[in-house]
Amino acid sequence: MTSPGNPMKNILPTRRGANAALLAFFGASALAVASPALAQARDPGAEAFVQTKAQRVITVLANKSMSDAQKTQVFHQAVDELADVPRITNFVLGKYARTITPDQRARFTPVFRTYAENVYQSRIDDYRGEQLKVTGSVVRKPGDVIVNTTISGGQITTPLPVSWRVLGGGQTWKVVDVQFKGIWLAITQQQDFVSTIDNAGGNIDVLINQLQKGGSGSPGRR
Repeated sequence: MTSPGNPMKNILPTRRGANAALLAFFGASALAVASPALAQARDPGAEAFVQTKAQRVITVLANKSMSDAQKTQVFHQAVDELADVPRITNFVLGKYARTITPDQRARFTPVFRTYAENVYQSRIDDYRGEQLKVTGSVVRKPGDVIVNTTISGGQITTPLPVSWRVLGGGQTWKVVDVQFKGIWLAITQQQDFVSTIDNAGGNIDVLINQLQKGGSGSPGRR
């Protein structure tokens, strides 16, 4: 959780914060995750979406034949196909999504995306998984599905469980949250950002400035 006395440590290069950011980038929901007892049915459409689109992201990042510039470009496109980026960007601001000015939003949106993409490309080296496999899904309600997967291959010796919350239906699905090591990370990232702004007296510019510093460098490990 956030350290009130030193809030920016939560959005700069700590491993926990970075891991939260990278996966938070792939999902945010305005709704809390409800009890899994709501439903048990599987949704083949949601499962197929995650299998295809999440696998593409992993494949891009694991591709050693691409240059860094090519990888960044293709990764950017793959993220747009996988995640509801505008929703994520709004969600991580928490209560401040209601008070952010148009000018601040215009500055926050690109720096958050750059920051999150840089962190993701850096931290993939921690796992270097190559294969994603859907292991099942739970329909919470129509159009709201938790898809369970494992990531394996590369340097991963034991399949890594990752769950993806997706919203939509038919041919239109988007990831809105990701569970990694038992934590819904979009919510964690929101808590960190809101705490940072709270500790700055509600000044959203402080968060934006910190993200600019953290996201403007190369996507190497931080």
